[in-house]
Amino acid sequence: MLDITVRTNGSLRVEATDGVATTVLDEPVAAGGGGEGLTPQQTVLAALGGCTAMTLKLYSARKGFPLRDVRVRVTLEPGAQGEANQFTQHVTLEGDLDEAQRTRLMQIAGRCPVHRLLEGSNEFTEVAAEPAGAE
Repeated sequence: MLDITVRTNGSLRVEATDGVATTVLDEPVAAGGGGEGLTPQQTVLAALGGCTAMTLKLYSARKGFPLRDVRVRVTLEPGAQGEANQFTQHVTLEGDLDEAQRTRLMQIAGRCPVHRLLEGSNEFTEVAAEPAGAE
């Protein structure tokens, strides 16, 4: 199980932490935020692109592929209510890779854990929790 705690500080800016690492999410100034971090939607795209890049680097290292660098640009076209969202990953592979290696890496790109999480069926449950110090 994964566990992340997100906390506001009186504004739209939030900090998300796993107890070790922390990241800031915010809304742009034009939307009432401070513009100090990625929006929640952008954070989802960053998670998908980051996971894809890491998966490709790990796979390449294990297979001995000469992959130097990976760049992933992720775009999202939100679907209408009840319709699928369209995520597109533009993957740039840098290195002296042959065509078979490039083809295999593009197949692997769709297998990162975040990709699988997003494409799977999801259920959501919201549970009211007591504030800290409440009796």
